[in-house]
Amino acid sequence: MSLESLLQQIKPLNEEAMEKAQAHLDDLTKPQGSLGVLEDIAKQLAGIYGEVPKEIPQKAIILMAGDHGVVEEGVSAFPQEVTPQMIINFIHGGAGSNVLARHAGAELVCVDVGVAVDMDDLPGLIKKKVAYGTKNMAKGPAMTRDEAIQAILVGAEVVADAYGRGIRVVGTGEMGIGNTTPSAAIILVMGNLPIEQVVGRGTGINDKQLDVKISAIKKAIEINQPNRDDAIDVLAKIGGLEIAGLAGVCLGAAAQGIPVVIDGFISGAAAVIAGAICPQARPYMIGSHLSVEPGHKFMLEYVGIKPMLMMNFRLGEGTGAALAMTMIDGAVKIYNEMATFSSAGVSEALE
Repeated sequence: MSLESLLQQIKPLNEEAMEKAQAHLDDLTKPQGSLGVLEDIAKQLAGIYGEVPKEIPQKAIILMAGDHGVVEEGVSAFPQEVTPQMIINFIHGGAGSNVLARHAGAELVCVDVGVAVDMDDLPGLIKKKVAYGTKNMAKGPAMTRDEAIQAILVGAEVVADAYGRGIRVVGTGEMGIGNTTPSAAIILVMGNLPIEQVVGRGTGINDKQLDVKISAIKKAIEINQPNRDDAIDVLAKIGGLEIAGLAGVCLGAAAQGIPVVIDGFISGAAAVIAGAICPQARPYMIGSHLSVEPGHKFMLEYVGIKPMLMMNFRLGEGTGAALAMTMIDGAVKIYNEMATFSSAGVSEALE
């Protein structure tokens, strides 16, 4: 599969199905629009699938893992060794994303797309390593353009495999120490925003480390001169392998004709890249929550999606996406199980 062939598979939403879904939603025994976001989701699902599903669709959180050379600048509160340690935790089912994925009835799929060490002896981990982490973007490009595209295609391939197993909703998740730094850099460049508005404290860095992080991002942009009119150039120069993989998850979901639930800050950066590569993929995206990372709201605005939940989350890993999947289940049930005015004999004069 090439990137071009992947993008050619992405089609516009089914407007006729959305109109039909809206008519049904308006006939349910409630004031029109009174279930807000649940109605919006049901209508969006109709456009994506061609109809609102009769049953709760099978779900999976696709968690991409990769390391970042920029950690040598001192941008993170945690050492890089935590990335593989957490992957072991995911595989053993003990992370926050595992708990919330189970709560949502979703499978957690963990993918090594760019971890800095080999993890060949870990059963259950999908091994699709493109490189052993990115290079230090404060000293040069994080990766080559070919590596960025290869990682995008990894994400799309994982979605295609999940689709083949019956998965019909995917969510994005990630693991990679230092990954809020490239994510902030991406929205800074793509959104043409002041650096102070988009750089946050990630895993909890102090004021001195925050200054170091801002300095590293400034250096990376100055040295690499990423072209905001070329999202892949931005991704390759100041991005991350797991961000690229998640951009591929977004594009792959659209290509398969299924929705993708966008998690937090790093997933938001991936959605920005995917939406810039192919604007037609944006209507397949569903916003989950608003991260406390300051740049996240700008990412969602860039893509044109709204968060459902305000939970003060900053963990990532797909935790917000997993919770939002329960809202999708609610939308499907409301659409299919709620009585209509005509069937219930209720007056349509509800206000």
